[in-house]
Amino acid sequence: MAAVAGIGPRAREWAHGLRAAYPDADPDGLARLATRRYVRLAGVGGGAAAGAGVFAPLAELAVVLWTQSALVLHLAAAYGRDPAHPDRAVEVLVLTQVHPDADSARAALDAARAADGPGEGPWPRAVEAAWRLAAPLAAQAGGWAALRLVARVLPGAAVLAAAAGDAAAAERLAARTVTGYRRGGNGGGQSQSNHSRGSDE
Repeated sequence: MAAVAGIGPRAREWAHGLRAAYPDADPDGLARLATRRYVRLAGVGGGAAAGAGVFAPLAELAVVLWTQSALVLHLAAAYGRDPAHPDRAVEVLVLTQVHPDADSARAALDAARAADGPGEGPWPRAVEAAWRLAAPLAAQAGGWAALRLVARVLPGAAVLAAAAGDAAAAERLAARTVTGYRRGGNGGGQSQSNHSRGSDE
């Protein structure tokens, strides 16, 4: 939700600016620009985060999720969807494979919204929200542990591995997202009523 609110408007302006400057540019062309930019940023950011010592897993997770969210939202804008629409959050969670389907992602977001809302017992709601959002990422802990082990044997290997792995993950994400949006689907299991006005023109 934070990514959609923070990145969405900038992604929308990015797409509008490119379309104004290059009226003949098609969605696939804009998508290629976004993909190149964020694959590069994923590699650089992942490599830098891997050098954060004991905090490397947390730092890399933050960099990866924020960069991948930005990639999805810019691709959404490229294919005529409003990247600032709240429903994009569901698509981000599904396309980045944090959640396996739209229903699971929607439940996680609902729990997160409830944790911010009024009422008694905010801590139980906050714990539920955190669990729903973060539990699917637990499987990555083994990969981070392996990177730390390799780094002890081969200094610098963790940085190189993180950079290459995060860039490759961003490329796979871009392919999934482009396939979904190009087909007129949404990648996140949402209805097609969430297209931005630009896609209807």
